[in-house]
Amino acid sequence: MASDETGREPRGGERRMMGPTPQAAPAAQAPSAQGTTVLRNAVNLVMGQAATTFLAVALNAVLGRSLGAADFGLYFLITTMSTFAYVFVEWGQPIYVIRRVAQAPSMSGELVGAALALRAVLAPLAAAAAFLVAYVLGYDIRTRWLAFVLILANLPLFLSQGFGMVFRAFDRMGRDAAVSVSNKALVLCMTLPALALGAGIPGVIVAQGLAGVVALLVAVALYRRMQLGAMRLSSSVAWEVLAGGAPVLAMTAATSVQSYLDAIILSKLAPATVVGWFGAARSLLGTIMAPAVILGAASYPTLARASVDPALFSVEVRRAFRPLVWLAALAGTGTFLFARVAIDIIYGVRGFGPAQMVLEVFAPGFVLLFIDILLGNIIFACGRGSGFTIAKIASVAVGAGLDVLLVPRFQEHFGNGGIGVIVAFALSEFVVFAGCVVILPRGVLGRGTALDVARAIGSAAVTLALFRLLPGLPPWAGIPLCVVVYTAASVALGLVGSRDLVGLWSFIRPGRTPAP
Repeated sequence: MASDETGREPRGGERRMMGPTPQAAPAAQAPSAQGTTVLRNAVNLVMGQAATTFLAVALNAVLGRSLGAADFGLYFLITTMSTFAYVFVEWGQPIYVIRRVAQAPSMSGELVGAALALRAVLAPLAAAAAFLVAYVLGYDIRTRWLAFVLILANLPLFLSQGFGMVFRAFDRMGRDAAVSVSNKALVLCMTLPALALGAGIPGVIVAQGLAGVVALLVAVALYRRMQLGAMRLSSSVAWEVLAGGAPVLAMTAATSVQSYLDAIILSKLAPATVVGWFGAARSLLGTIMAPAVILGAASYPTLARASVDPALFSVEVRRAFRPLVWLAALAGTGTFLFARVAIDIIYGVRGFGPAQMVLEVFAPGFVLLFIDILLGNIIFACGRGSGFTIAKIASVAVGAGLDVLLVPRFQEHFGNGGIGVIVAFALSEFVVFAGCVVILPRGVLGRGTALDVARAIGSAAVTLALFRLLPGLPPWAGIPLCVVVYTAASVALGLVGSRDLVGLWSFIRPGRTPAP
């Protein structure tokens, strides 16, 4: 889903363009200016993500505690079906359209017009296909219809996210965030009464559809205020988007089909309550993964522009890589130490306690997963997406095969087949990483990058070792201490340097915030 934060309106001195006059292409930036843009994008996205994360966690808490593990598992299953269906509705648009708008801003109106039209046409077809596939897989009529209706209800939100491609291409991440925050807030506010009235999953779906309509209105208003001109539907541009997005579609389908197959295989080999436990853990994993997605999204426009200059491209890759590795090891450390706390606070250990082990088992895999997410953005920025797609397809095959082998074993020995799914997912990421190393241009990843990874792992090891020596701490003390200790270890090991701290301070210091 889209990331979040609040947007900024154009300053009075900024040129307001009238009618369809296109905005001028962004001027080339020096490496320091590009780094500041990436930092501003990332900080803005993090600020918005904090809001949407809070809202998403609150919504999951309400859903888990109101629906129970079995119905929550059903909701997780149909949501996974909807997510996979929308991969085909999206048709690889974000990566292709963001890159095209960043390189040719004058085509913004035609590109977004074509993208939205394609989404509106493809969504009903995807809903019908999902219904048919669910029938073939032997799911009951309730599951089939809930999946069908959910896909249609998500269309307004998906259309609103189409405008986010233009917002991101112009480094206006705040506008994209405003759309997501408003949607999340409305979904939560509308879901609460629906569940209180006993509407169950159908009520949740209606709430999502209504909130999506409001998000679409917000996105349209924010797009118009950018003065980029009216949207235009051009058949030639539509065909261009279809052709340009096809290679990306193969990659995103390969990425999303793994989650889809995981849910399908687990639902066929384990009870509904186990699917609910896994859905709870997987939702938290998605929240924890958000920083990697944010950094990849914030860096992608700059990486795309820098890809024409190998020397500059290497600089921008390293600039994006260091904070991501830092966050990856921190995410894994915190997940391992506080998985039970998170499950208890959000879902309650009485109904969802076994989800704790799913989180703990995957905790070390965050480092590799975060790296793979960024490497995918790097590879597409330099136009080598086909190789990455092949690597993802291979990883899906490995993951699905391991699912079939591991789910029954973990279900038999631990009563929790979800552990088998998460182990298979972690192992499959090694296939992706190996493929990325082969695909990347020579010299993009050097010894410095490998050293940064080693420093991050070392910082995590120091933090875990210290917490083993400490007595049990309450969450309000343990979580901040974990961050402080990990950060101190990162500074001591050289992962975080004085230049990083000075750069962050210059960004946040009052009166020195870089202008967009």
